[in-house]
Amino acid sequence: MAISKKAEEFLFKYINNASPTGYESSGQKIWLEYIKPYVDDWQIDNYGTVYGVINPGKDYRVVIEGHADEISWFVNYISKEGFINVIRNGGSDHLIAPSKRVNIHGSKGLVRGVFGWPAIHTRKGKDSSLSPSIENIFIDVGASSKDEVLEMGIHVGSVITHEDELEVLNDRFYVGRALDNRLGGFCIAEVARMVSERKKKLPYTLYVVNAVQEEIGLRGAQMIAETIKPNVAIVTDVTHDTHTPLVRPKKHGDVKAGGGPSVTYAPAVHNILLDLIIETAEKKKIPIQREAASRSTGTDTDAFAYSNGGVPSALISLPLRYMHTTVEMAHKEDVDHLIRLIYETLTRIKRNHNFKYF
Repeated sequence: MAISKKAEEFLFKYINNASPTGYESSGQKIWLEYIKPYVDDWQIDNYGTVYGVINPGKDYRVVIEGHADEISWFVNYISKEGFINVIRNGGSDHLIAPSKRVNIHGSKGLVRGVFGWPAIHTRKGKDSSLSPSIENIFIDVGASSKDEVLEMGIHVGSVITHEDELEVLNDRFYVGRALDNRLGGFCIAEVARMVSERKKKLPYTLYVVNAVQEEIGLRGAQMIAETIKPNVAIVTDVTHDTHTPLVRPKKHGDVKAGGGPSVTYAPAVHNILLDLIIETAEKKKIPIQREAASRSTGTDTDAFAYSNGGVPSALISLPLRYMHTTVEMAHKEDVDHLIRLIYETLTRIKRNHNFKYF
């Protein structure tokens, strides 16, 4: 199943739009417009999580979920000379900041800026080992004073995003910022499309959930799990491709982009549901990889699993290179296989499916 031209146009539009944690609404509107033809109903909660509903009204409720937000920065301080210091909004990486172009979302619209850094010529002696930290990175918007910055509509609390947009590298990799985890949102949207276009009659109500605020503690999933009260949840997020330089597979797991989606063993992951996913992959000849998480998965899986007295939940991850940078890379075949695996698993979940161990 190749990704269609229409779907890929949606993917580019969706990822290229900035949707930082706490400010996801513009991206959610794009996502919702795409899935509307494929769902029977949709809802949005108070903090911006959006979900589509397929086959409404059934007692048994199944969730497939990704998260919509991307890491970013907040303006934290403006010097009298007009330079801007930042704090994180999510797990933004200070090491990659210098020389990056940024968009500051001010009260008067977007303002362009750059993360500045002292030239190599000036870093001599004790400064030769200077490295970026959250305390010393700064943004330059070409202003001469704090007053000029304020006049631009920039203030403490203005959110800052990187500008880097999606591209295809060597005909096989998607590359850009915010693939974590808007590729997951794309995948569940494509699952909704497949269910609709193939006229698949599900014996339960399916909720296609695009949650907010994952990057700062799984908060959107925590809220929406209490609203939907699902009986089952299948979550998709990204995981690390551990076969690039400087990453150790022995420590971080043996997962490689192009090898198929990865399933996770973890306390929050329900073993019967996980076995169903693995059996589905084997039956449909969908390649998968395996990894383990010692305590939490660090994804929205945990929020769903431990809600409402316990919800059988599982995690299917997309291998990603260079996570939380502006050049995240995901293999197109993995995206395709992830969509197929979620869809095929949904066709095997029965009405009132019993996931109790005994």
